[in-house]
Amino acid sequence: MSERRRWIAFWVLCLGELMVVLDSTVVNVALPSIRKDLGFSEASLAWVVNGYLLTFGGCLLLGGRLGDLYGQRKVFVAGITGFTLASIGCGVSTSQAMLITFRAVQGVAGALATAVGFALVVTLFSDPEDRAKAMGISGFVASGGGAVGVLVGGVLTDTLGWHWVFLVNVPIGIAVCLLVLRLVGESSTAAIGGRLDVAGALVVTGGLMLAVNAVVKANDAGWASAQTLGELAGAGALLVAFVGIESRVAAPLVRLALFRSRNLAVSNAVGVLWAAGMFAWFFMAALYLQQVLGYSALEVGLAFLPGNLLMMACSVSLSARLVLRFGYRLPLGTGLALAAAGLGWFARAPLHGSFAVDVLPSMLLLGLGAGIAFNPVLLAAMDDVVPEESGIASGAVNTSFMMGGALGLAVLASIAASASHSRTTPAALLDGYQLAFGVGALLALAAAVAGYFGLRDRTPSEDGEPVERIEAGVLV
Repeated sequence: MSERRRWIAFWVLCLGELMVVLDSTVVNVALPSIRKDLGFSEASLAWVVNGYLLTFGGCLLLGGRLGDLYGQRKVFVAGITGFTLASIGCGVSTSQAMLITFRAVQGVAGALATAVGFALVVTLFSDPEDRAKAMGISGFVASGGGAVGVLVGGVLTDTLGWHWVFLVNVPIGIAVCLLVLRLVGESSTAAIGGRLDVAGALVVTGGLMLAVNAVVKANDAGWASAQTLGELAGAGALLVAFVGIESRVAAPLVRLALFRSRNLAVSNAVGVLWAAGMFAWFFMAALYLQQVLGYSALEVGLAFLPGNLLMMACSVSLSARLVLRFGYRLPLGTGLALAAAGLGWFARAPLHGSFAVDVLPSMLLLGLGAGIAFNPVLLAAMDDVVPEESGIASGAVNTSFMMGGALGLAVLASIAASASHSRTTPAALLDGYQLAFGVGALLALAAAVAGYFGLRDRTPSEDGEPVERIEAGVLV
């Protein structure tokens, strides 16, 4: 494959990934309109979001394994096709049940495409510099796409109506499928004749879905309620059963020895902590701007733009060069420390803050830190994995980010509500947001420490450049 064709294929994969990422946040802005048109109650409206999160978070590991068994391109195209069809269903929904059902289907299909996304990028690039650059851009799409969704959702809802939040996916999905089939070859590492561990797939999917459900509903039900504790206990029991199944079956869904890889295990831990902290940025910052400073939905999206642009610039160029020069640990630790500083700056945001002094510096620190850090954590996660297991490793990393984000959002929202004593005045809300930002900063700092001291770097050569080996198309 020529260099030009390879990069075109990569950008097509990014477009498909962006479509899925956007849909996790773009709908948030449209919720008031959806509630009015379809008659949702406050409680039932949450299922427009939760129905997607449950199936998405529960099916990531399954999607990664399906990619390893049957081909990552096949699974990616199947995921994008299903996501596009489900988007049509969401866009033409005329009832609550119809919309929630198609949102759940979107989650399953989105998980299939997302789970193999990083693995497909790895197989496209064998050159270390190109791979580092590509993974940095993929990291930006995965992280910055959520903030872009706020802006896109506001524009579509205000101009065309909430239906187009979903229908806009249709032409994009069709184009992505056609171009991927034309530009991206099937991975040669698919386990021909391999068998799917059905029991393991059902148990781990059920366990993850139960865990996500417990977390996203914990603020309403209560963290110490019988419902929340029962669901978390049930999820724990299913995940323990999953470990037992995987240790006994001949062809496991996840080979448990895979997590003995130091870099993969540490990257997953960093992903949980980091995603939990970063949700303080995406969601709490949006709430602070709207509820305390009085920004409109469009103004919130524009406020995120400088940080997103800086994140993109660092992901595309600076981060790749830093990884090739210094390895994983220093860029990851530095980037996450900068992100923690940005959240810490938000933690002292005043009641009548100004954009230039109280918002922009935080956005720039967070954009710079995230842009530097995503590349090394993704590369480190895939570093020790053989090509035949790149799909399940990609699914595991995505699951870590998903579970960390869901848990972080629930915990931070609970902290914010508790600190504001459930009052809705700007001053009371500010107390809650400041505390949530502070906790988010500590989580990001913990991720920085875990990554810096836990990851295993590649060995630098005498002239300061890292020594790299390429085996079977994977950087080791």
